[in-house]
Amino acid sequence: QVQLVESGGGLVQAGGSLRLSCAASGRTFSSNAMGWFRQAPGKEREFVACITRTGDSTYYADSVKGRFSISRDNGKNTVYLQMNSLKPEDTAVYYCAAGMVVTTTPSLYGYWGQGTQVTVSS
Repeated sequence: QVQLVESGGGLVQAGGSLRLSCAASGRTFSSNAMGWFRQAPGKEREFVACITRTGDSTYYADSVKGRFSISRDNGKNTVYLQMNSLKPEDTAVYYCAAGMVVTTTPSLYGYWGQGTQVTVSS
């Protein structure tokens, strides 16, 4: 079992930055690939970024490439999402997820956090 708790969301002006954190419980964190997803009102949950178990490979949605950066600290059981140059269209609830394989497909992640709201004002 893995429990995930996101933090770091909030209200920011366009062009600003936020760093999201996702703290995981349990001793299996380093055995899981991790992903960040987001869901805006009335839209489906979409992939944002993911990272392998060791952190040696990362993947990004085209919409955030060059602006967002995913990283992890296995010693702290935490994964991060650094978000720069934020745009109003980045407004959404952001979720972290843990799974056995690194993938952009939400249904392949077995564990999810409760989400943290990110609002970008224009």
